[in-house]
Amino acid sequence: MALRVAVPNKGTLSETAVQMLREAGYATRRDPKELIVADARNDVEFFYLRPRDIATYVGSGALDVGVTGRDLLLDSGSRASEVAELDFGASTFRFAGPVGRFRELGDLQGSRVATSYDGLVGDYLRRQGVDAEVVRLDGAVESAVRLGVADAVADVVETGGTLKAQGLEIFGPVILESVGVLIARDPAAPGLATFRRRLDGVMVAHQWVLMDYDLPAALVERAAAVTPGFESPTLSPLRGSDWVAVRVMVRRTETNELMDRLYELGARAILVTSIHAARI
Repeated sequence: MALRVAVPNKGTLSETAVQMLREAGYATRRDPKELIVADARNDVEFFYLRPRDIATYVGSGALDVGVTGRDLLLDSGSRASEVAELDFGASTFRFAGPVGRFRELGDLQGSRVATSYDGLVGDYLRRQGVDAEVVRLDGAVESAVRLGVADAVADVVETGGTLKAQGLEIFGPVILESVGVLIARDPAAPGLATFRRRLDGVMVAHQWVLMDYDLPAALVERAAAVTPGFESPTLSPLRGSDWVAVRVMVRRTETNELMDRLYELGARAILVTSIHAARI
């Protein structure tokens, strides 16, 4: 039986999720109106669903696996669980209210809090011992205070500019650091291990690159301290020389700094190559 996978059909998670699946070698939809894509070669079926519904479908057992946000999973109350964190869709949830009105979480006692994530926020407030009314809105919660629907809001915060434009300021602790996640009801579902391994390989390719350089053999230990690699560097002797060729995986974000440090150490012919796919 094919592995049944739920994929966001729209929103901030959708485009990146589909690109990741494509890079992992899976068939993806060509028409935004397609709801189901059967990938017979890989024995997988993809179902394109509303992001907010994915955790419910997976938790009910109707589908095996889903790509969604941690915030949506926790908000849903679904029986699905997170099996892997993905490297996209990061967001932060915070409380915000009129400037100067709220300073700490306890100030919300007896207040009304508007949010699109009533399950998530309501559970958080209960665990913190704060008795507040949670007002569910489908979107644009920033306007809720100005329109008199709520006293404060709880929402995704990036720069805070949208909240500030509505006369609101952030206060209190972080409610949740969310990110894209892979979820399942049964972590041992047939085919899930391979599916997860492929996505892991894509994330490795996104986050790491291959670095090759030549180096006097006497400096290998010092160079290894600079570039220890994913596991350890690979060394190859250069013919008729006391130099060696080194190949190592390094984090993509650190590439130029490491090249500078290696060059100062004495390395030459430093080359960097992107990784197309990986299995670690």
